[in-house]
Amino acid sequence: RSAQEMKHMENISSLLQGSSPGEYQRLDPKSEREAVAVPGEQPWEMIMDKKHFKLWRRPIEGTHLYQYRVFGSYTDVTPRQFFNVQLDTEYRKKWDSLVIKLDVIERDLATGSEVIHWVTHFPYPMYSRDYVYVRRYSVDKENNLMVLVSRAVEHPSVPEDPEYVRVRTYESQMVIRPHKTFDENGFDYLLTYSDNPQTVFPRYCVSWMVSSGESVLVVRVH
Repeated sequence: RSAQEMKHMENISSLLQGSSPGEYQRLDPKSEREAVAVPGEQPWEMIMDKKHFKLWRRPIEGTHLYQYRVFGSYTDVTPRQFFNVQLDTEYRKKWDSLVIKLDVIERDLATGSEVIHWVTHFPYPMYSRDYVYVRRYSVDKENNLMVLVSRAVEHPSVPEDPEYVRVRTYESQMVIRPHKTFDENGFDYLLTYSDNPQTVFPRYCVSWMVSSGESVLVVRVH
């Protein structure tokens, strides 16, 4: 990871860390608001507030784009199930109707990194978008956390396809904090995400993407 990614993960980890090892600290509404505020940075605007799903955004300086942050909670799914679903590209092809293509291009067994090629539908009349990104994940047993980090990369085996618009700016960081253990029901997750799909979305497209994004993020495992 870059130093910036590592610092970001440390900030999120300390946010979700309990007051003693193995203890889960549930965030109250005020703490949840503070969770997305970092001193000296631009404030976040809440755009969706549900009991177990909260979504914020903030402008990315010098662009028309936004960075998004999600705080979610489950009580009937284990952290390991949720984590495995995030990593399982074959399973996602089955439940995510927006996926056109989703393949692992390369794996580095030494570091645990994977390069993914993802092609996804966008609302008509826009072209579908494709992403080439590297992801890395870890299970931190000492701090009782699971972490998944992704960012866009170039890869020689995946040249641009004229049928799709290549998204070259993309990054996401997810931290999963069990309420108890990795294999018992109940966890919170915090996801920070941004990309540049190279379009200015009409309002109806933004609504479609938010609703679609929520369904992706809160996929259930039974």
